[in-house]
Amino acid sequence: MIDFADFPEKSYFPGKYPDMIPSLTTFGELLLRLHSSGDSRFLQTSGYTPFYAGAEANLSVLLARLGIPAQYITRVPGHDLSLAGIAQLRGQGVDVSNVLYGGQKLGIYFSETGNHIRPVQVIYDRAGSAFSELKPGMIHWDDVLDGQTHFHWTGVSPAVSASAAEVCAEAINAARNKGINVSADFNYRSRLWQYGKHPREVMPALLAQCHIAVADLDACHVYFGLETDASRSWEQQFETAAHALKDQFMTDLQALAMSFRVQEGGQLMYTAALMTAGKAFFSHLKVALPQVRESIGTGDAFAGGLLYATMMGFSPQDTIDFATACGIIKQSIPGDWPLFSKEEVQAMMSRGINTRISR
Repeated sequence: MIDFADFPEKSYFPGKYPDMIPSLTTFGELLLRLHSSGDSRFLQTSGYTPFYAGAEANLSVLLARLGIPAQYITRVPGHDLSLAGIAQLRGQGVDVSNVLYGGQKLGIYFSETGNHIRPVQVIYDRAGSAFSELKPGMIHWDDVLDGQTHFHWTGVSPAVSASAAEVCAEAINAARNKGINVSADFNYRSRLWQYGKHPREVMPALLAQCHIAVADLDACHVYFGLETDASRSWEQQFETAAHALKDQFMTDLQALAMSFRVQEGGQLMYTAALMTAGKAFFSHLKVALPQVRESIGTGDAFAGGLLYATMMGFSPQDTIDFATACGIIKQSIPGDWPLFSKEEVQAMMSRGINTRISR
């Protein structure tokens, strides 16, 4: 079992400022999620349960809860719907002091529950949102990123609008110029790319500047045309994709992780893998998911766990185990945010799923 007291308070991940206390800035769109009540489909529901959401906001919440100073950068209208979400982020310990206010619309998405027969369904209402109207020069990145050690973005932001993609590039360039470690989650969202460019025209140039990445095989194919042999094991496919990304497309990449849901013996298993320094590490956690309460936000929790462990200097094996544990726990929590503690992650790593009453 990991004793977190054994790990340093400073980051030892390679970067320009290796002796700084780790801190994180994330950039993305804050959303209001309206979830069809109960297990009802859109065609059946009589109401919706609200959650605040957004891939980067979700990750910021986890890092803040784990004790990493986490700053969230977005643009939202100045009305109460937005302010309520910002207040909730502040309540989780996220620094929202540099949020930009403007525009008229907060991005929204609707969701209905899936199950083992049919998938979760999502409908977006994000066109014309305050975030989608961001333009280069609106955010003063040199000031926002001052003193930060890590910058995180996801493939959701460049998908929202052409100008949001330009701002994302602007932020990445500013981070690189400051010697900040840049991380990304590939996060391909097919229903968002509506402004006339294929993701392959946008994403490779942005991802090429990343040091840490979370990906999946489907997104690798969409962004880079990278294919793996589906007849091979998931472990072999991961290694093939990871080596190809590092060698051909992302030469600055120092760590790449993927989570997997695989069928084994009639059960759906959740596990993950990490490639760093040319070597693959596979999570010791491979658990059956008897009942998934919430699949949305799982990847963000996994990515957040990976970043935290990397910042804190965990070994590669402990890093992928920690990230996997975060992904597992999130699937038990309704809503988008990973509302759990470091101690709960530690317990998952050491004992796996535990349904005993904690008292």
